[in-house]
Amino acid sequence: METKQGVWLLPYDPTPSQEDIQVTRRLTESGKMIGIELLDHLIIGDRKFVSLKEKGYL
Repeated sequence: METKQGVWLLPYDPTPSQEDIQVTRRLTESGKMIGIELLDHLIIGDRKFVSLKEKGYL
């Protein structure tokens, strides 16, 4: 059985910024080159969260 490795990003901010989206895209591409999948980038703040995966940025 193959073990899958991945990364979760969890910054604290109520809404995703353009910088968050750019970092997500860059990390996704970088991870592909070295075999690490970016599982999600969750933006957490103000008692709510946003999944950049659900928003289509991964």
